[in-house]
Amino acid sequence: MEHVLGFVALSCGLIIGLGAIGACLGIAIMGSKYLEAAARQPELMNELQTKMFLLAGLIDAAFLIGVGIAMMFAFANPFVVQ
Repeated sequence: MEHVLGFVALSCGLIIGLGAIGACLGIAIMGSKYLEAAARQPELMNELQTKMFLLAGLIDAAFLIGVGIAMMFAFANPFVVQ
């Protein structure tokens, strides 16, 4: 029973950690591409900025869904039989 809880804690840490790394890399790449596009065509800056913020919210939402799933496994694990 104890080893199962250890694996649950390890998997929750991996879900949160890898999700955070992915979200940070995704937002960084998107931000750099936004700056490149805004430098090439400054007249489209407002439209690009709106789309960039929308995508940043979606990237963060995907990460927070992973955090929610990890917290569910941490506090109400359906796989551990009591």
